[in-house]
Amino acid sequence: MLDWVNHILSDERDIVISARPLEVASFEVDGFRMAYVFYESGLSVNVMYGIENGTKRAVGFKLSEGMEVPEELVSRFKFARQKSKLAGVIRGSFFVIKGEY
Repeated sequence: MLDWVNHILSDERDIVISARPLEVASFEVDGFRMAYVFYESGLSVNVMYGIENGTKRAVGFKLSEGMEVPEELVSRFKFARQKSKLAGVIRGSFFVIKGEY
């Protein structure tokens, strides 16, 4: 599953995450393939991929509280701040997947 996420990041936006992945999780629910990759740096990448053509497909990035934006993402995305009762301040961004994977 890590290869699938890396392939999407590379093909869609020419992104290679430099941090070491710590954990990968994937599952399917309600017609969506979901994948999460958690990195040593505190970055979390999630892919929501609608299995049927024409459904939503996107990649999301979440930064741990206090984490700087990784160099490979800093010039490409703006990260919005959101408060969470459980997680504190979350900063995130996303992009829509255009290709077929």
